[in-house]
Amino acid sequence: MAKGGGFPGMGGANMQQLMRQAQKMQADMQRSQEELQAREFSADAGGGMVSATVTGGRELKSITINPACVDPDDVEMLQDLVCAAVNEAMRKASEEAERVMGKITGMNLGF
Repeated sequence: MAKGGGFPGMGGANMQQLMRQAQKMQADMQRSQEELQAREFSADAGGGMVSATVTGGRELKSITINPACVDPDDVEMLQDLVCAAVNEAMRKASEEAERVMGKITGMNLGF
């Protein structure tokens, strides 16, 4: 068995460097996650008739509905527009999280 534990061929200095790199990556990920949580992502649907804003933590922050699209005889259209706006804002938040974390780790994590 090689000196320094169960990693044959790896000297103590290499292991220390690897541990420092892992700790830096962990700190970078934590910082980036906190920054993402504070960010807001917005999206529109129906040509801007409905807007939704979510946080990077995927929490719905606000919905704005243009009164011109409120038709009591067509509530289903308004519901569809709200869903579309919220889903698009969530998609933007997820894509940004994946991009930021992928840059840190060097891989696509699929958030």
